[in-house]
Amino acid sequence: MNATSLNPKTEFLLGAGLNVLHQESREWLETIAFWKDETRFFADLLQKKELKEKTKSEYGKMLENLDKIHANLFDYLADDIRGHEKLLSKLHTQEKGLADGEYRDKHRNLKERMDIFSNDFKEFKKMVFGYAKKL
Repeated sequence: MNATSLNPKTEFLLGAGLNVLHQESREWLETIAFWKDETRFFADLLQKKELKEKTKSEYGKMLENLDKIHANLFDYLADDIRGHEKLLSKLHTQEKGLADGEYRDKHRNLKERMDIFSNDFKEFKKMVFGYAKKL
């Protein structure tokens, strides 16, 4: 017996039409673009604060490295979503060997990754702001 359960929104969306799933994918790409802008802001904020204080702690270096990692993860996640959208295009043209269920499974997986990443990114932002306040 599978003990994991999806949240109601996920269950609803995965039962929705492909156009709704496509829209959600587009929203994910917009969210990632926004996160990338935020990381650039954080990098600038930390750099200005550290230059002003003429100090760079180990924690500051760690945040800077984490910022670079996030930037790369954004790109990987966005690439996966774009690949997912290409799969939808192939489904739409009824390319042989593809099934609606395969697309929905990949969509569910991407949704889970976006949710996890969103929570992790919120924690990262708290760390950045907490550090910036102390400078």
